[in-house]
Amino acid sequence: MEHEPSLDVDAEIVGMTQVTIYSMESRLFLMRTMRFMAGEVGIRQFLMVGTRWPEVQSTYEIVRTFAPEAKLVYTSDDPLVLDHVQALLTTDDRTTTCISSDLGKPERIISEVGASLDTTEPIGVMFMGTLGHIPLPTHMLHIVRTIMAAMPSSSYLALWDGTTDSQSYVALCEEYARASGMPYYPRVRDEIRAAFDGFELVDPGFVSIAEWTARPASTSQLVSAYGGVARKP
Repeated sequence: MEHEPSLDVDAEIVGMTQVTIYSMESRLFLMRTMRFMAGEVGIRQFLMVGTRWPEVQSTYEIVRTFAPEAKLVYTSDDPLVLDHVQALLTTDDRTTTCISSDLGKPERIISEVGASLDTTEPIGVMFMGTLGHIPLPTHMLHIVRTIMAAMPSSSYLALWDGTTDSQSYVALCEEYARASGMPYYPRVRDEIRAAFDGFELVDPGFVSIAEWTARPASTSQLVSAYGGVARKP
């Protein structure tokens, strides 16, 4: 006799599907923003803040695709990330390095970034879905503003994070927190949009990460994640 799948199994399948969609769309957003910053604008220095495994590998590959000579600095307190970057350095890649630092301590990040990047030349700063690990919106804004204040004019901010638009996504974040012990706090759109205050948003502005593209709408997945790219005047 066949048994119908339990509700728990159904929920797990739905959750896995959502994770797959968000992973795909976040990678596509990274690719498109890198194409813009490296390919169209000519940025050759990048700071990836709060990197988690396995983002380090995909970011490295994408940056090297669009700008093989670019300098890339990760910041992370994840031992897996630090070990992987160290492995990259053993392959004679001297354009990639990592700052061991908690995401919530931007002052430490900017005190060390000058050892690897030329802070007199534009830098592409990336927060790819990481600021949701910061509980308070005010602290999130402090992190972004502190780091961007140390960047020269014509630097770019590329940022996205999860939003509360979808109850299923909020539930997914809650389940992720229970399973991993690492809470992720989706926010209302305006709280994320505020990170771009004072900067010049490039087209198409602050939108769903699936819409930050020239792709036909039919190829996009609807996701509760918003962001954009902006230039520092």
